[in-house]
Amino acid sequence: MANTTIQPAVNAVPETKCKRFKRNRILRNWQLYVLISPVIAYYILFQYVPMYGIQIAFKDFIATQGIWGSPWVGFEHFDRFFNSYYFWRLIKNTLGIGLYTLAVGFPIPIILALLMNEIRAERFKKFVQTITYAPHFLSTVVVVGMMMIFLSPRYGIINHFIEMFGGQPINFMTEPSWFKSLYVLSDVWQTMGWSSIIYLAALAGIDNQLHEAARVDGATRLQRIWHINIPGIMPTIIILLILNMGSIMGIGFEKVLLMQNNLNMESSDIIATYVYRMGIQNAEYSFSAAIGLFNSIINFVLLVVVNFISKRVSETSLW
Repeated sequence: MANTTIQPAVNAVPETKCKRFKRNRILRNWQLYVLISPVIAYYILFQYVPMYGIQIAFKDFIATQGIWGSPWVGFEHFDRFFNSYYFWRLIKNTLGIGLYTLAVGFPIPIILALLMNEIRAERFKKFVQTITYAPHFLSTVVVVGMMMIFLSPRYGIINHFIEMFGGQPINFMTEPSWFKSLYVLSDVWQTMGWSSIIYLAALAGIDNQLHEAARVDGATRLQRIWHINIPGIMPTIIILLILNMGSIMGIGFEKVLLMQNNLNMESSDIIATYVYRMGIQNAEYSFSAAIGLFNSIINFVLLVVVNFISKRVSETSLW
């Protein structure tokens, strides 16, 4: 009888100490919690609270009746999308642009960071950084406008060079076969400098004694890059690869919409632009919400799968 009464009291002591320790730690670091509170509030208000509206994907939303008053239709909108004429074209274009961007746009910032890290002339290094960072600050509208000017079949400088070598002018912006390449290459040009910053920061954290020891052993610069720099930034590369794989279907529609026209629709129509047409232009809110939810689920599944594979293979993961 004595044991049964004493045992709970013994277990209660560590729990009380643990709670007191946590409370004291929060009070001791209250400035840090205040500092991060705006970020937490932002994600709660603008990322989690709007998830309340996801239910319209399973309803026939009627604006006058509101979300709660609209009737449930289950998976009707998903069935309509899966059986639509545009389904496979949207999947093919969205996945194609996403994979193309990943294959070309992901390694180039890494290569650029490795090359800039080897530059010893500080003035030249700053000049290269300025030139490669500058396009990041151009708006999407300006970038697409520049593409239209440079690629114009009558006045564009690119077609002038083609004609100089005896070729015929090409209307790049209306050719479906050129759309993906134009989108990806312009995106790489605009973002490669800015994306290389995180890799330069990771390279700065590599111990210089490793390079000194490699020089003593007779390693060339290329060998030091391959055996010291790349393994040193590999955790950063893996984390960013996981994040990029998790957004491979989440191509922003702004640039695609600006580059899109009736002649290149075959290769430029993606899920984001289709949601825009259905939801904003045609006012089919429930149908567009269902398509957007489907796209988000695909991205989430890709993120979880790639993170799981990375954790098993390299022991580096998001969680």
